[in-house]
Amino acid sequence: MTTYLVPLVLIGGLTSVGVYLLLERNLTRMLLGLLLISNAINLLILTVAGPSGNPPVRGRTSADEASTADPLAQGMILTAIVISMGIAAFILALAYRSYRLTTAEEVGNDPEDTRVSSMAAQEAAVLDEDRPPEPDLAIDTDLPDELDALPGRDGSR
Repeated sequence: MTTYLVPLVLIGGLTSVGVYLLLERNLTRMLLGLLLISNAINLLILTVAGPSGNPPVRGRTSADEASTADPLAQGMILTAIVISMGIAAFILALAYRSYRLTTAEEVGNDPEDTRVSSMAAQEAAVLDEDRPPEPDLAIDTDLPDELDALPGRDGSR
């Protein structure tokens, strides 16, 4: 199977730019990143589907192709396009509603999440202070105990 380099580079570029845009705090950039990643996945499905061929319709041929094209990849890509457009519409509605409420498109930290995470950090610090120090298991006394595998000096186990 021959793999062409241009689609693979394009898939990698679209994915990396999409991830970079998803990590931004701007809702429009997040949406663009999501759309770029969905397009990269569609291109990946098309590339993995194999070479083109005759249409998957009985009695139809194209040029001088010997094999039939795989219709599963085409159906998956059409489904993915519909799903990504639905998600894009939902995110656009969220961005519009957020802008109407706060007149800012930046996504800020949620005050409640910040409060809960600071409380968890304080509780962890208190638990660490109350915990007794763990015994050092590397220190070995010469007294025999049940875990010693070697007999003691006096020949007893």
